[in-house]
Amino acid sequence: MNYLRTILKATTYGSVADAGILILRMGAGLLMATHGWAKLQGFSEKSGDFYNFLGLGDEISLALTVFAELFCSIFLVLGIGTRLFLIPLIIVTMVIVFVANGAETLGDKEHGILFLVPYITLMLTGPGKYSFDYLIQPDKEK
Repeated sequence: MNYLRTILKATTYGSVADAGILILRMGAGLLMATHGWAKLQGFSEKSGDFYNFLGLGDEISLALTVFAELFCSIFLVLGIGTRLFLIPLIIVTMVIVFVANGAETLGDKEHGILFLVPYITLMLTGPGKYSFDYLIQPDKEK
């Protein structure tokens, strides 16, 4: 239970740094959510030939990707369970960069890497002061 408190903890770094974390969270989350929304809109067309990264089938892989890209991104923007919802986003982005596009050049992987970097950064910093995680935690730093 202590581990769960640690993973959900939101630390404040000062107003300017917390504003930067908010901008990073919102930028990465909103931009990724557009990818998830597009996949959800074209689910039936994409499900037949989607990259099956877990061996669970194309449709389940697509559903997990939509969950990460759309729903986890919304939670990221709001700062709810930030580190917890970053896990699927990091996994999906790593699969895109290192597996699905593993043989491609760095230029072809750049888009995925540009999402992976803020996700890892946010995993390390947490959501910052301007998040629901910070508002609801019982032991806020003053």
